[in-house]
Amino acid sequence: MDNSLLYHHHHPHLRPSLPANAHSPMAFDLPSSYSIKARRPGDIPRTLLYLLAGSTLGFIFGISSPRFIVNKVELSRSLFPIPIPDDGLKTLNITRPPQSGPPLHQLTNLSRISSETIPKGAERLPTGILASKSDLYLRRLWGEPAKDLAIEQRYLVAFTVGYHQRHNIDAALKKFSNNFTVVLFHYDGRTTEWDEFEWSRRAIHISVPKQTKWWYAKRFLHPDIVAPYDYIFMWDEDIGVEHFDAEKYIELVRKHELEISQPAIEINNRVVWPITIKREDSEVHREANEKPCADPLQPPCAGFVEIMAPVFTRSAWRCVWHMIQNDLVHGWGLDFSLRKCVAVPHKQIGVVDAQWIVHQHLPTLQSQGMAHNGQPAWKGVYDRCMKEWKIFNNRMEKAEDLWSSKNRGSQLNSS
Repeated sequence: MDNSLLYHHHHPHLRPSLPANAHSPMAFDLPSSYSIKARRPGDIPRTLLYLLAGSTLGFIFGISSPRFIVNKVELSRSLFPIPIPDDGLKTLNITRPPQSGPPLHQLTNLSRISSETIPKGAERLPTGILASKSDLYLRRLWGEPAKDLAIEQRYLVAFTVGYHQRHNIDAALKKFSNNFTVVLFHYDGRTTEWDEFEWSRRAIHISVPKQTKWWYAKRFLHPDIVAPYDYIFMWDEDIGVEHFDAEKYIELVRKHELEISQPAIEINNRVVWPITIKREDSEVHREANEKPCADPLQPPCAGFVEIMAPVFTRSAWRCVWHMIQNDLVHGWGLDFSLRKCVAVPHKQIGVVDAQWIVHQHLPTLQSQGMAHNGQPAWKGVYDRCMKEWKIFNNRMEKAEDLWSSKNRGSQLNSS
């Protein structure tokens, strides 16, 4: 009740007097066209029936016109900077003004946009401008960008080299066609001297003193950098290739569907793993001949190649790259775990007999070590390799145990 009315109610002597023909302050007149009638009992069900029919018609109209509804939602996004639910598309920034993101017509099909298509950190960019992968193709500084490349190489070969092995590398690269991008990792700091070879001007030279093949690979051959290449060759410098042809090798690994492979090694007095020895009666083999083998389907009896001259498919390399440890630079132990990067190791990992190589066993990298406590430089490098092997095995064992326990826990929670 109004305070003034309360005041006048309790103090009637203070109420203002009104003329005889004046209306009461609590009264009002209705236009002559209006009338007030009491609601009849049957009016309420009829009203509810109208509401129910209207809601039903609205629902049918809504589900039969999805494009209309989406367009209305998108229009509201462009007018009001208010977050609107987007069916779990967390990477789509729908609160930004339209001029800083994709055009309106690109947003009408939200169901096709997923977090997998927008890399982390690129959420503010329109998807049409994203370049999430790269390559190692050399380009000009002039002319039309579309005409830079006479050929887009499909394969990549990387050697870790010192200048003293230049003639061996020169002989090796003559076995690789122009369909290969060539990368040389220089551990001795000498790069310009290699220009004596015509192919050197087309190669990519990366120089960091006293580092190893796997150190370079981890930092310069990210899977998104080598994404255009079907096969990646990761080779040492002390390899003889008189009986090797890279294009024919690729034909064989395609034919036999090998995801991870290596050329067979011509037998000599320094072969380490028997499974890698060349056989005369086959194009490819996948298992060792030695009997008995501790486990005929496990390394080094099957699903095994050495880290000296491995060849990876694009998909296999993406997995292997993630397994390379930043601090374990020699890569010892990787060869026993490569099988984790393919679905069926004893079928998808193999040794190519029809294209074979010779391991020359030149301890060039060992000379890059440092003498310590009266031990020669090579001894320190060898000891580091052995330590890394143990460390890697321990890490892998712990990682697998943790992974298994988490999987068991999730299975129990789901059940």
